[in-house]
Amino acid sequence: MSSMAAVRRLIGASAFLWALGWAGQAHAQLGVGTTWLRTDPQGKGIVLSVEACCNGGLRLIWQIPPMGGQPASTMTVDSPMNGTEVPVLIAGKPSGETMAIKRVDDHHYSAIVKMNGQPFGTSNGTVSADNRTMTVDSAFGVGSQPQKTTETWVRK
Repeated sequence: MSSMAAVRRLIGASAFLWALGWAGQAHAQLGVGTTWLRTDPQGKGIVLSVEACCNGGLRLIWQIPPMGGQPASTMTVDSPMNGTEVPVLIAGKPSGETMAIKRVDDHHYSAIVKMNGQPFGTSNGTVSADNRTMTVDSAFGVGSQPQKTTETWVRK
């Protein structure tokens, strides 16, 4: 797989998964104005910032350091956090990817990612009881063998 495809999958998984963690009650649990740091080896150094937007929704902004031969980038998702499909922006431009993020309950979130209108991945996020960490399990890729990942995030 090309390094760009690997980075796109990493970005998609990160965004998708983290978006899960910001849904609905995320305002109270994770908090508008908070910053999170990804600590697992595959995404170490990615920073996520959360802002208010979209009539009660959340703007998720991922600062992605250089990786996989690609330069640093910024990915943004403005989501109402109710399962509505919204575009993913990279460097402020549509990437062809969409996310549909939904709050399941106070500590669980789910998301569906599409690339160019086709299903590309799913994620399920769990926020710890103390709201200091989040674990996101995802499956990305087309075909019978999607790549599974687990992300670990800590509140800064």
